Amino acid sequence: MKSETFNLDSHILALLQNEPFFAALSRRINKMPSTAIPTAGVRVNPETMQFEMLYNPEFFAKLTNDERLDVLKHEFYHLIFEHVTGRKPKDINPRVWNFATDLAINSHLENLPEGCLMPGVGHFADFPKGLSAEQYLALLLKKMKDKDKDKGDGEKGEGEGSGGSGDGLPEEGQFDSHDEWADGEGDQQAADIARERIKDFVKKAAEEVLKEGSSGWGSVPGSLRREIMARLESKVDWRKVLRYFIKTSRRADARSTVKRVNKRYRYIHPGKKVNRHANIAVSIDQSGSVDDGMLMAFFSELNKLSELASFTVVPFDTRVEESLVFEWRKGQKVKKERVMCGGTDFNAPTKYVNKKGFDGHIVLTDMAAPKPIASKCQRMWMTTKDCLRYQYFQTNERILAIDA
Repeated sequence: MKSETFNLDSHILALLQNEPFFAALSRRINKMPSTAIPTAGVRVNPETMQFEMLYNPEFFAKLTNDERLDVLKHEFYHLIFEHVTGRKPKDINPRVWNFATDLAINSHLENLPEGCLMPGVGHFADFPKGLSAEQYLALLLKKMKDKDKDKGDGEKGEGEGSGGSGDGLPEEGQFDSHDEWADGEGDQQAADIARERIKDFVKKAAEEVLKEGSSGWGSVPGSLRREIMARLESKVDWRKVLRYFIKTSRRADARSTVKRVNKRYRYIHPGKKVNRHANIAVSIDQSGSVDDGMLMAFFSELNKLSELASFTVVPFDTRVEESLVFEWRKGQKVKKERVMCGGTDFNAPTKYVNKKGFDGHIVLTDMAAPKPIASKCQRMWMTTKDCLRYQYFQTNERILAIDA
């Protein structure tokens, strides 16, 4: 197969036909061909805040189907266990942590390309299979420390070396790229946002396979299933979810400027100065089925949201009264009050938001009305935990449940 004709998307269905869990997760991950990396890797795109799997078509074209499948699973496991979004111990050489994560994942894969890191093989012959990344990290650090003692020449241990043969690790074996994983304070906000996103992806994939019973998990071992489900029990940070929603709704206004150097064509083409802003609509259901207590809870959450950004409030019941629409500025406190009290029609705020050209739409409601028409911008729902149990319609859009 010629590398230039290899397109991973056209092979995904066949590769994952017996892997329902990975297939459900794969649908939510962009796959991008790239010759910038030699093999494959996963990252969070810093501009779109979307997860991406980068793959080198030439590398994939040379693999067997079994090897391609295990490479896919290897990359998806990095996402599932939050290796990409900053789950890295402090004061540890990134290369050592990268080895630990690969050893943990590869323990459960049997058809990886030749030469990949594997417990019980080669340099890691004394490492048992089936441990966590943290456990393998401890073994690696001990192995490096023991080597330093044997040498007695004062070399650094504890993962503080600069990498390469000086840290006691083999030069090769880590086949995929970890270069764009979140690392350092500059990436932390993006990592926090992305972490909530991947939790949602994994949760939805798990919910799909649970309907099929144990067979839906495919080749995911029981120990990893339990770890995945345990991670999903952690409480979602609504601030991070909203921050993610706002950031991914931002439009970019770019203009040429000679003051900013073009990084790719230095001093040849002018750079771009990009101003980003989000035009968010927040529709508040004021129908009779939303009682005053729930309405007050909604306003309380909006006061918290106003600490993050400005937004436009759209009160509605079966209609939107445009004279009641107003801008809630960042940092502003707004009086909690009911201004309408009728039935519920989600088409009303959706049509208003579509017409006005907003970038994002958050609907605060009890979910007690039929499914609305499609939104032209990304839409998220906020309701109470009690209302979520009895929602009138099903949607793949994000639903954030709060305590009333």
